[in-house]
Parts: sequence; structure tokens; C-alpha cells
Amino acid sequence: MIMMLSELRAKSQITIPKELVERLGLSEGDKLEIYEKDGVIYLMPVVVYPKKYLDELRKEIEIAKAKIASGKQPVFDNVEALFAKLEEN
Repeated sequence: MIMMLSELRAKSQITIPKELVERLGLSEGDKLEIYEKDGVIYLMPVVVYPKKYLDELRKEIEIAKAKIASGKQPVFDNVEALFAKLEEN
């Protein structure tokens, strides 16, 4: 665990120490979820996807599930079986 001191500035802003930013692979524009629990403030990096992207992904998943249910989509128990099938073609 790394602990560093940061100061609350104007407009309720803080600076995350560079060492932590680099260690976590953060960059400008990244989103952080902030929450408080029992008097402790937590910052957690998150990824935010556009709603349109998630809707398209849901449709693709529904199509894949329908193909699996109908038997049109092969299902593999492990990666080796998948590669063996790919090598057949």
C-alpha cells in the first residue's frame, strides 16, 4: 500500500501523486468513481462505454445465444478444442 499526502485546493480539486498515476496507468481524461464509506474516501478507475456501444453488444450477445441454442454455433469446452477446430478449416 502506498500512502501520500495530497492537498484539497480551490474548487474541491486534489492532485493524484504522479507515482500513483503511473503505477495505475492512468492518463488525462480517465474516469474515476468516487465514494465514501465509514469516513474514508475511495477513488476507483472505471471505464465508461457509450450507451450505443452497449446496445450493439447486447444485440450481438442475443444473436450468439440464439445460434448456440439452435446448434448453429459450436461451443467448446476449452481453448485447445477451439484451436483444433480452427486448424481443421
